[in-house]
Amino acid sequence: QVQLVESGGGLVQAGGSLRLSCAASGRTFSSYGMGWFRQAPEKEREFVAAISRSGGSTSAADSVKGRFTIPRDNAKNTVYLQMNSLKPEDTAVYLCAESKYSFATTQDSYQYWGRGTQVTVSS
Repeated sequence: QVQLVESGGGLVQAGGSLRLSCAASGRTFSSYGMGWFRQAPEKEREFVAAISRSGGSTSAADSVKGRFTIPRDNAKNTVYLQMNSLKPEDTAVYLCAESKYSFATTQDSYQYWGRGTQVTVSS
């Protein structure tokens, strides 16, 4: 059974940085694309960033482009979300997910989800 466990969330001031980690287990990590999504209170879950199974392709939402990156380490079965220049509007629960495919950016392409980690950015 696939398990995804996020870590690294917390409270940070605007302009600061955080690195989230997502450790995966249960199937061949390097065969699937990975993604990060987020959900703020009273808002729908939204796409943040995705990376292909090899790490050769990435995609990011316009709202985070240039500030967030999504590296992965297939040897460690881990995907990261490096978040720089954080803004209060980045406050949300961040969830990692494993795709059904080698690369995907839509939520319905993701089959397994972690429970999330809270990120709070103060102004």
